[in-house]
Amino acid sequence: MEKRRIDEHTIFRFAGEQDTALILQFIRELAEYEKMEDQVSATEDLLKKTIFTDRKAEVIICEYDSHPAGFMLFFHNYSTFLGKPGIYIEDLYVKPFLRGKGLGGKLLSYAAELALERGCGRLEWSCLDWNEPSISFYKKKGAVPMDEWTVYRVSGEGLKKLAENGQTAGV
Repeated sequence: MEKRRIDEHTIFRFAGEQDTALILQFIRELAEYEKMEDQVSATEDLLKKTIFTDRKAEVIICEYDSHPAGFMLFFHNYSTFLGKPGIYIEDLYVKPFLRGKGLGGKLLSYAAELALERGCGRLEWSCLDWNEPSISFYKKKGAVPMDEWTVYRVSGEGLKKLAENGQTAGV
């Protein structure tokens, strides 16, 4: 398992299957912060399958003084305009009592390093519009909000119905 010492207190490492419970714990803590706890349906078994068996995403664990401090879950997307892959950060989370130590910025910088190493053309993520501390932080890091774009989502029953509509329409 690759580890990278960031400073005297901080280590980043790619998560392994043994980290599944920790990843789920971080997801739940993030959901609580975002006031979305009721939307977490992930389980350890599902995370093991999708992250470690099917390799649909990657996770970096941040350790501070040898203790789990946060995580970043990301996956590759693709830009047809650039003709290159990109990295999309789905979750970036640092435990509240460790915020202000620069860990979030270091995780973002590490993601940028990975993107460049992997020949990616960009690094992207979403942020809730009420989360002013994060928005301010991201702008200070050079991120630009994509105000002219709106994210659309279909999930759950809507996803099933859309799939069924395509089948009945002869698509």
